[in-house]
Amino acid sequence: MTDKKRILCVDDERNILRAILRVLHSRPHEVFVAENGERALEMARDMRPHLVILDLMMPGLDGYAVIDGLRAMGLRSVPVVMLTGKSAAKDILGGYQQGAVYYITKPFKSKHLLNIVDYLLGEMSESEREALELKL
Repeated sequence: MTDKKRILCVDDERNILRAILRVLHSRPHEVFVAENGERALEMARDMRPHLVILDLMMPGLDGYAVIDGLRAMGLRSVPVVMLTGKSAAKDILGGYQQGAVYYITKPFKSKHLLNIVDYLLGEMSESEREALELKL
């Protein structure tokens, strides 16, 4: 059994998925991608991710429905980072109310995403965590 962390990235835009993969390539994680909500839930059921990076606007099941599905299958403790183009206050609030632990708007900064991933997966020193918490 591997000790690598499993990250599930969900977005219907392939260029965004490629960008996320480029950001995460320097980390020793297993990164899986899904291009829609239905596929994301199928994959999550099998792979049991440690972290989900999730778009909000997708055809079929949107990000809110995916979070509901994750919770229904017992993955309530898996942190979800919402990565979306929706930047209105009501959307951000809705993301947090639905259960996202972070909400990042597109276009995103690579270092910001990487810091959040490292933070959520516990891969920062205590001093790095404290410094990041002050910024977030």
